[in-house]
Amino acid sequence: MADIQEQKAILAKYTSKIDDAALQGMAKTYALVMSNKDSQFVSCGDESEKDTVRENFLKKKLGLSNSDADLNAAVDSVCQTMKEDRFKSRLVFYYLLAEKYNKLSQFA
Repeated sequence: MADIQEQKAILAKYTSKIDDAALQGMAKTYALVMSNKDSQFVSCGDESEKDTVRENFLKKKLGLSNSDADLNAAVDSVCQTMKEDRFKSRLVFYYLLAEKYNKLSQFA
């Protein structure tokens, strides 16, 4: 499983208020994903990766019904926010999206 303290340190660069319970819940939910080198990072340069985030996380996991354009803009916004990180942690990426849509309570 991803080191939660490491993930928290990365997340602290992007948000001043971290919901520890939500972060722990997300780490537990995505433990398998985070243990796999191929899936623990989000590639913002890959359109199919961004589509997967939109479909599987935003629509399926968070239950959002916003337009694809709105959801794509949210994904692109997080990509822009995390642009300094060459390897964008999926856990941090998902946390920032859940925070944007006020859905962190789903993981707490």
